[in-house]
Amino acid sequence: MVLGSFSIAEWFVLVQHELLLFTAAFFALGIVDELAIDCTYVWYRISGRIRTWRLEEGDPDAVTSLAGRAAVFIAAWREEGVIGPTLVHMLDVWPQSELTVYVGCYRNDPATMAAVIAAVRGDPRVRLVVHGKDGPTSKADCLNRLYRALVDDELRSGVKASMVVLHDAEDMVDPAALVLLDRAMWQAQFVQLPVLALPQRRSLWVGSHYSDEFAESHGKALVVRDALGAAIPGAGVGCAIARSSLAKLADDHGGDPFARESLTEDYELGLKIAKAGGKGRFLRVRTADGRLIATRAFFPTGLDESVRQKTRWIHGIALQGWDRLGWEAEPVEMWMQLRDRRGPLAAILLVIAYLLLGFGAISIIIDVLGLVALPPSSPLLSILLWINLIGLVMRLVARACFTAREYGWREGLMAIPRTLVSNIITIMAARRALVAYIKTLRGAPVIWDKTEHFDHPALLHANQNLGA
Repeated sequence: MVLGSFSIAEWFVLVQHELLLFTAAFFALGIVDELAIDCTYVWYRISGRIRTWRLEEGDPDAVTSLAGRAAVFIAAWREEGVIGPTLVHMLDVWPQSELTVYVGCYRNDPATMAAVIAAVRGDPRVRLVVHGKDGPTSKADCLNRLYRALVDDELRSGVKASMVVLHDAEDMVDPAALVLLDRAMWQAQFVQLPVLALPQRRSLWVGSHYSDEFAESHGKALVVRDALGAAIPGAGVGCAIARSSLAKLADDHGGDPFARESLTEDYELGLKIAKAGGKGRFLRVRTADGRLIATRAFFPTGLDESVRQKTRWIHGIALQGWDRLGWEAEPVEMWMQLRDRRGPLAAILLVIAYLLLGFGAISIIIDVLGLVALPPSSPLLSILLWINLIGLVMRLVARACFTAREYGWREGLMAIPRTLVSNIITIMAARRALVAYIKTLRGAPVIWDKTEHFDHPALLHANQNLGA
């Protein structure tokens, strides 16, 4: 069959070549971007500008008091399976009397409220705050309710908190984290600690691929971001905000510091504080015995749950972020925004790349059958393909190394094939995020599409060392 002056086979080969050139060119740009981060990291590491600080023996684990009062916000909707272990562990390893934990529940979620009451065992440092609306609204809306409860408590007591710490219902906090955040707030208005997504034996692929992503992101990308002086986005857990900065955000937004219409209010928080002139920091600190001071948690183990979670991230950061935060004119900030918002484009390129693998096999069959002779590869395409191949190897090695540093060489090796899992989930999530974003543009409400949590690291690791 002939279409115009070309046969179908010739058209197929032509389209394949153009798609290959297009995809290879954009992948090469991505490789240059990652290489810039890698080179910056290595150079700063060699020069000493980047380093992981190590605390002296017993410091700050032995410290039992804070410089000011600390409020921890935990928004909870149907978290009866994990909120108990989270609170028991938190209250045990953070004995400071200056601490108040605010847990936000909804009036139509009695199971979570009962779990909170049973876990705190009458500890006066915990405030159960019941939202006046049926849940779920949005996470930011629940956090705003906690903020109003904090303001009310401050008015009654006459004592203001010095910082607010955000955590999720499934987190296992580090014993040294609260004092470290308290000290760091002396010189910053927003501080983010690393997050360690723990590997999961019963989910070696979906649940554990988060380990690889967070090990590299919170071991390299955010470290470079901090060293360059760029704004630090919030991860939603293990981050502290100066009370004065939170009050300013509230004053600027009608009394609510958290953006209720945003799916990633935590990500926006750090950027807004930096835009208002506040200083943000990302801190990687180890204790004297080598333990990384970080928030540890299990992430979703099911494919659908993981896709839903990453849909929320892509929707909130890449799509809503464009509308809500705009673009910064400063080169470093713009570079970081481009990195944050590349998710949808990366998903499209990955789809095309995987399609091209199938097209390549078809092209070989066409050539063998003699239907059309495959054209020789152009010099430009050959160069781009070599750049892509070398860049892919470098990316896999880098991810394996950062994963191995946190979890050992076996997990490091597993990080290489798990990259495929990460790519597939990104593709599926990007499609759903685009559909959801279009719906919100047409007036659909922002709903807290949270993931379910069942396992808790404090239970499974109660008798084990927290790890390096």
